[in-house]
Amino acid sequence: MLMVRAILRPEKVGTVMTELAEAGFPAITKMDVFGRGKQRGIRVDDFYYDEIPKEMLLIFCSDEDKDTLVKIILRTARTGEGNFGDGRVFISPVEEAYTVSTGKSGL
Repeated sequence: MLMVRAILRPEKVGTVMTELAEAGFPAITKMDVFGRGKQRGIRVDDFYYDEIPKEMLLIFCSDEDKDTLVKIILRTARTGEGNFGDGRVFISPVEEAYTVSTGKSGL
């Protein structure tokens, strides 16, 4: 089992979530986050923005579904030819998961 964390532009999240749901990944946790990437923020005229608003999606999937899931995120979250700030996808192993209401383990 894997946890996929996608930090994306807010304007792209709706499209990503719709595509994921249509592909069979309806369970998603969404959070508003702030941060910066390698470019260390953005300078616009005299203003420097080092905390850029983003949204983070948390999706849990089987090892076999990882490639499909990541391809959907990369395809739908990218802006045009790809720009700084389009986002990042992180994949981490998950040892166990339990449903609180039933106590059952697994996805």
